[in-house]
Amino acid sequence: MPKSSININVTLDEQKMPEQISWNASETSAEDDRDAKAMFLSFWDGNDRAALRIDLWTKSMMVDEMADFFYQTFMGMADTYQRATRNHEVTQEIKQFAENFYKKFQDQQLTAQGK
Repeated sequence: MPKSSININVTLDEQKMPEQISWNASETSAEDDRDAKAMFLSFWDGNDRAALRIDLWTKSMMVDEMADFFYQTFMGMADTYQRATRNHEVTQEIKQFAENFYKKFQDQQLTAQGK
């Protein structure tokens, strides 16, 4: 049976905080590792009916980048949920939440800049 692999490397500082995240995958045309400032990795454990997660971000990840990352992740999760369930109503609710989240972040940034 064919297999595919994804490799993730995390370089830590002295306090074991991520300094660098890089990854590569066997099913890509990219030859070199790709750098990332943050990652979310989730697995579903069907036996325990529990989500297992690894959430990491580097010290260089800026707050506005984190907001973009969350927004795009919410939107991607909505698309995945739509493909998996065909539940358009809940998909739209997830997307609306993502839009509201991002608008609130932008409003807070504007307020903070005005101070």
